[in-house]
Amino acid sequence: MTVTPIRLIGDPVLRQKADPVTDFDAELRKLVEDLRETLADRRGAGLAAPQLGVSRRVFVIAPQLVEEGTVDHLVNPVLDFPGEEEQDGPEGCLSIPGIYLDTKRRLNVVAKGSTVHGDPVQVVGQGLLARCIQHETDHLDGVLFIDRLDAERQERLLTVAREAQATVKISPH
Repeated sequence: MTVTPIRLIGDPVLRQKADPVTDFDAELRKLVEDLRETLADRRGAGLAAPQLGVSRRVFVIAPQLVEEGTVDHLVNPVLDFPGEEEQDGPEGCLSIPGIYLDTKRRLNVVAKGSTVHGDPVQVVGQGLLARCIQHETDHLDGVLFIDRLDAERQERLLTVAREAQATVKISPH
């Protein structure tokens, strides 16, 4: 188990659709533990395998967001939205450090997938948990939260970047 460097915006792995997990083996269990440890170290809400440079459809969620007795990870998630209601609130990403912008997401989500052992599991989320599940699933599809911004918020992103004299760092990976 290792705290692993997080890939930053500009790294091609963040824009690729991750491969489905087919082997529920020791390698997958190690990946989930690495994701957990890295997430805890960085104090984020969630972390997807592509952010560690691994093209697999798996992510972890911060323990404080999940109810006791439920899983803190999903393998091969598939999302369903039980309603049309949306939420709009601040969102950031460990792969885009220092940028937080209001982003629209669905308020409620039902995520079906597997545990690290291959057992079927379902996670029902609302509010922040729903936002996190959608954000991490986007990572598995090569989508970053900034892609979800409307035109006005994309302009705000450019303004924030200019004001901070930010430069996009290319990951050395």
